[in-house]
Amino acid sequence: MESKDYSEALNLMSGLIKEVRRLDDKLLLVDIDLLESKLHFSLRNLPKAKAALTAARTAANAIYVPPVQQGTIDLQSGILHAEEKDYKTGYSYFFEAFEAFKALEDARAIFSLKYMLLCKIMVSQADDVAGIISSKAGLQYGGPELDAMKAVADAHSKRSLKSFEAALRDYKAQLEEDPIVHRHLSSLYDTLLEQNLCKLIEPFSRVEIAHIADLIELPVSHVEKKLSQMILDKKFEGTLDQGAGCLIIFDDAKPDAIFPATLDTISNIGKVVDSLYTRSAKIMA
Repeated sequence: MESKDYSEALNLMSGLIKEVRRLDDKLLLVDIDLLESKLHFSLRNLPKAKAALTAARTAANAIYVPPVQQGTIDLQSGILHAEEKDYKTGYSYFFEAFEAFKALEDARAIFSLKYMLLCKIMVSQADDVAGIISSKAGLQYGGPELDAMKAVADAHSKRSLKSFEAALRDYKAQLEEDPIVHRHLSSLYDTLLEQNLCKLIEPFSRVEIAHIADLIELPVSHVEKKLSQMILDKKFEGTLDQGAGCLIIFDDAKPDAIFPATLDTISNIGKVVDSLYTRSAKIMA
């Protein structure tokens, strides 16, 4: 797993699970189910990752589980809930994991706290991040990991893409190289970019793409690609005139009530015809 040979790891795991079930070693089975959940998550197979975690929880309920093991289960639960965009539940699990690891002075406490801050940012509660960092626990684990999340939170509060990119650049090891944080921040960056673009194009009916790129301080090609994606996703009505290098924004079309009313009328006529046919069939009989 550490060398990222996930398929080979799963092949080894399938044989190992059979042997351990035969031994009926519940604690070891919890370890293996957790590892299997992490492997499936790394392969982006979320349903199987959740199933393996459920198996780990079931095995853990039957025995006494050491606090470090319980913390690992909570950490994995938080990661999977965050992946499903359920950041509030994810935050609760990360908090439980943080409490467990902090009591044991485990190095994973800092990562649990980092993911707690990530959940706060993702639910647009970036203002709470500074309060958590300045708390007793935050001061105890202060360092580049928390500084990175504070920089992201500040950029999110300001809705500033420039600050966001600066944070990604300055804290590359803490943000870009952490696969869990990187995945969620990519989604956050896209959302932030869309919000900024919608705000900038709002006053215009026709505007040069280069002008929008200057206002948002991003390359023209990047802005053009994002605008075309937003048009396809129906985030706004418009078209790109690439020959003139312009974006043309259409007024929001008012829905025409005639077409739905016509369909309703045809549907009702169909019911009347069916009813008359049934009656005529009875009379003929």
